[in-house]
Amino acid sequence: MGVIINGREISKKIRLSLKNKVIELNKKGKSVTLAVLLVGDDPASKLYVKNKRKACEELGIVSKEYLLPYSTSEKEIICLIQKLNNDNKIDGILVQLPLPNHINTKKIVDLISVEKDVDAFCKHNVGSLFTKDYKFLPCTPSGILEILKYENIDLKGKHCVILGRSNIVGKPLALLLLENDATVTICHSKTNNLKDICKTADIIIAAVGSPKFLTKDMVKEGAVIIDVGINRDKFGKICGDVDFENLKDKASYITPVPGGVGPMTVTMLMKNVILAAEKV
Repeated sequence: MGVIINGREISKKIRLSLKNKVIELNKKGKSVTLAVLLVGDDPASKLYVKNKRKACEELGIVSKEYLLPYSTSEKEIICLIQKLNNDNKIDGILVQLPLPNHINTKKIVDLISVEKDVDAFCKHNVGSLFTKDYKFLPCTPSGILEILKYENIDLKGKHCVILGRSNIVGKPLALLLLENDATVTICHSKTNNLKDICKTADIIIAAVGSPKFLTKDMVKEGAVIIDVGINRDKFGKICGDVDFENLKDKASYITPVPGGVGPMTVTMLMKNVILAAEKV
């Protein structure tokens, strides 16, 4: 059996150091504060906000939540973000996605101050990845890198295959892997010979949003497998994009769902909030 990576344990160790940083900032009279905007009552979004609130409480970060009805207009959200941008007591601003269809997500995200965009979603912070001049790293990709670093998995010269080309995971992760001297292939729904490509990978990161998409016959012996997906299988049980049970013995390292990448994503968000507070 390969090593089952415990994202919760890695996250716990990182959070200890983050908590100490918050304590030091508090001693200097600085209260670290995150503003979270949630529009509507999507159950998954509400759960994500709850997890972020718990992480803030654990570290001593103040979490200010703005729970807005689904009918909230784009203009109202813009006014609120502008107010938060100008509030010196707010260090980070997070808009929980997805937003309702009547709101232009790109417009809203790009409105967040570069210095407070702790999700690293605005176009300036995304563009900064290309020049290595970033203030914040996107949370899930940086969480994945921390996992690989913690397990002493060397990326230099390794072939990394990313399944998924989203702006949140696939694309920024490719840049960060390249920065660490990996050879990167991004695959997506239009990729030909997907199985053959996956079988050449030393490391596979699955982020497609499809239950148990990555199967045993797509992976070579001893590959490292990182599962970003959060889905429900036909029995309603939470699962990832990886067929974990059939791959755990073939992989050298593998992340479970839940308890793998998820906790690290939230921890990297907390890290960004603290970075924002330290830069003030």
